[in-house]
Formats: sequence, C-alpha cells, structure tokens
Amino acid sequence: MDWLAIAPPTLTALAALLVLVADLFLPGHRKKLLGYGTLTALAAALALLVPLRAGDRSTFCVTTGTQACSYTADHFTLVIQALVLGGAFLTALLSLDGTRKLPAGEYWFLLLASAAGAALLPASRDLATLVVALEVASLPAFALVGIKRGDRRSSEAALKFFLSSVVATAVMLLGVSFVYATTGTLHLTEIAARLDDVPPVLDTLAKTGVALTLVGFVFKTAAAPFHFWVPDTYVGAPLPIAAYLSVVGKTVGFSGLILVTVVAFPSYADVWGPAVAVLAALTMTVGNVAALRQRADRARSAVRLLAWSSVAQAGYLLVPIAAAAYSGDERIGSTVAYALMYAVVNLGAFAVAALVARTEPGNRIADYRGLYANRPLAALALGFFLLCLAGLPPGVIGLFAKVTVFSAAVDAGLGWLAVVMAVNVVIALYYYLQWTAILFRSPETAKTATGTPASGPQRRFRAPAPLTTAIVLTTAVGILLSGAPQLVLRFAAVNLF
Repeated sequence: MDWLAIAPPTLTALAALLVLVADLFLPGHRKKLLGYGTLTALAAALALLVPLRAGDRSTFCVTTGTQACSYTADHFTLVIQALVLGGAFLTALLSLDGTRKLPAGEYWFLLLASAAGAALLPASRDLATLVVALEVASLPAFALVGIKRGDRRSSEAALKFFLSSVVATAVMLLGVSFVYATTGTLHLTEIAARLDDVPPVLDTLAKTGVALTLVGFVFKTAAAPFHFWVPDTYVGAPLPIAAYLSVVGKTVGFSGLILVTVVAFPSYADVWGPAVAVLAALTMTVGNVAALRQRADRARSAVRLLAWSSVAQAGYLLVPIAAAAYSGDERIGSTVAYALMYAVVNLGAFAVAALVARTEPGNRIADYRGLYANRPLAALALGFFLLCLAGLPPGVIGLFAKVTVFSAAVDAGLGWLAVVMAVNVVIALYYYLQWTAILFRSPETAKTATGTPASGPQRRFRAPAPLTTAIVLTTAVGILLSGAPQLVLRFAAVNLF
C-alpha cells in the first residue's frame, strides 16, 4: 500500500471522524473551532498533493496477471483532487460565519466526509471503487442540503435530491452489473481490453450496461434531462452548500463520466459519443433558456439564476467528452481546463451572493441594484465573475476556456454542436450582462409609510473576515488566470491519462 498516494482523501476522512468526536466535548461557544479545524485539514490535504506532482503512483494493485490497480494518482487525479479540495476549502470559508443556526458538528463532519469521497473518485480505477466514492460524496450532500431543521424548503430540496439520486444510482448499479457480466472484471483498463472482443451474443448486454452506467454520472453533472433537481436544491440548501454542489458535486460527476467513457468504454464510443453530444446540446440550451426566464424581483432569483447557469455550463463541459469519442482522449483536457475556470468564478459569485444575503435574505437579483455605490469592490468582483462566465473581457480566462471547448468540437467534426454552443453563448450574454448592469445602476431609496427614507438595499455592515477572504481569493485567482491563461489552458493540450 502506498500511503502517500492515498494521503489526501485519507486525511480528509480522518479529519471528519475527529470533528465528529470533538463535537461531543466542545461547549457551544467553542464550536467555531470545528470550522477552523476543517479548514486546517483541507489545507493539509491540499499540501499533500505537492509530493505527488510527478503523477506516477498507483496502489491497491493486482499482484498477478495484468497488474491492474484500483487507485492511481496520475496528473488527472491530482488536478481534480486539487479542484475538489480547494472547492471544499472555499466552501468552509463561506460557512464559518453562516452556520450559527446549524448543528456545527454534523455540518463540518458531513462536509469533510463528502470532500473525502469527492477526492477519492478521480483516483478510482475500478467500477466498485468508483461507485463507493460517488456515494460517499453524495450521501453527506443529501444531509447538508436538508440540514436547516424546521425549514420546509430545505427539507423538500433534500428529499428531491435524495430520491432522484437514488434512482439514478440504482440504474447505474444495474449497468455496472451488466458490464461485469459481460467482461468478468471491474478494473477500468481490463474492461476496455475485454470490450474490444465481446462475443456477439453478449453485445446487446454490453451496450445496455454501458448506457445504464453512464446515467448515474450524467445525473451528477446535472445534464438535461437529469437536471430537474438543481434549482430547488440550490434554493433550499444553505448558500455555501449550493456553491459546493455547483462546483464540487459537478466535478465529481464529470470526473466519473470521463473515467467510464474514455478509460473503460472506448470500444463503445459509437454508443456514448452521440448520446453525450446530444446531452451537451440539450443541457446548454435548457439551462440558458431557463436562466433567461428568471425575474429580477422574484425571491431567491439570484440563486436560481446561478443554478440554471450551472446547468448551462455543464453543457459546455460535456462537449469535449463527446469530442473524445471521435478524436481521442486528448480532448478531455479541455473539460478539465474549463472546469478549473468555472470552479473559481462560480465559487466567487456565490461568495458575493452570501455577502448580499446577510442584509437581503430574499437574495433577489433586484437586491443587487446599486451594489457598486455601497460595496464597490464586491460589485467589481461579481461583475468580473459574471463576465468570466459569459466569456467576455476582462474575464479572459472564460473567453479562452470557451474557445478551447469550441475548438474541441470543431476538430472532432462536431460542427453542428459547435454551432449550438455558439448560439447558446450569445443567449447567455443577455442575462449575464443584465445582472452586471444592475450592479452599477443608481440604488433605489425605499420609503416607509410616513414618507421617510428607510434603510435601503445593501445596508453597510462589516463583512466577516472569512467571507471577505473567499471573495479576495477567488478574485485574485480569476485575475491571475485571466492574465496568464496558459496556467489552465495547458491542460487542454495534453493527454492527462
């Protein structure tokens, strides 16, 4: 066993257990220490990725035959682990001052447990470990969504998320059983080799297994038509958890989808390739059209718009995976590059939303009007994040990431998908720019029944240091990547496996 290779997810899991035990002994006024302990553990897990940067470690290997391994710390694994652990770290920052009314011990335990599963998944190289990692990442997320006790909206969101996810997992497990029945192995590389020569009598069973296995991972990516849980779940969940699901939860789905398609099922690219291409077109269209319909004065419209935006972004992320079916797995780097950009700017947008929600709990888009007059730096940061998501300067990294994904589709001969993506990018410009413009409009001054000015939107208050740190970190990284996009885009030019 290579303990260093498995150190990042192992440390995260051990920290979750320590937090759960420590919660039993800490008095109520010291529960905040659990949050700082969580931040420390996630920072340490990130630091443990540095000794693994060569990307040449594997463990839990079969000692006879083909030497297949169940855990591999290659460059793909390390990039995704950095993304999910970094996303969990920023989620913990957002949560430090936002969980006073929540059970602290359970909250931090569930967050760390989910992050441990999310860190394990990209290293998994057999279907059994993939399924276990996926469920370890997902089950705590159900509880986190519904952790606001006594809140009907939170309970409803958790129930929708749970039921739909359980159905998707059941379908995926049926597919895994079909694949195992066809190949006699669960290791991804062995599955790929044996699917090259499937007996004709088992061909239908193999194709069915491939299709059903993809369902569970496609659900986690929030791809249409498996997206229906997203808006209500994001609205009902605590805001930091909505941010976590939009980035880490989505990354889990995409990394699993990449592993099963490109590593395990390349022989059936003619099955999953067209399906993923259609899903990509449908997902980006549904997400953008639904985002267009959000009314600025509707309660929680800001979170709903970010939820539908995340659905549309999932469509863009699916494009290089579809392209890999036609032109090889070198296109997968485009998905990784885009995911890194999306993670940074989307977490930043949720951080600003959490700041606004402290004075405007309704979190309507209209509540952001005049934000620049009261909080100019927060308004500039949110405007930058929205422009990155739209793919407009000065959000250069968003523009370059979209061009990379677009090029992957064109180079793979998927011209029709590139056209659909171009149309959707134009559609998305409307709601991203509309929200950006609201930030810089003159604030409206509300009046009471007596005609005296009331405390208008965005009342001044001292922003908590952890929340400010999260906004500063995401803004700084976004600006750095826009100034030096090659730091991310180099992943699009290499074969990560």
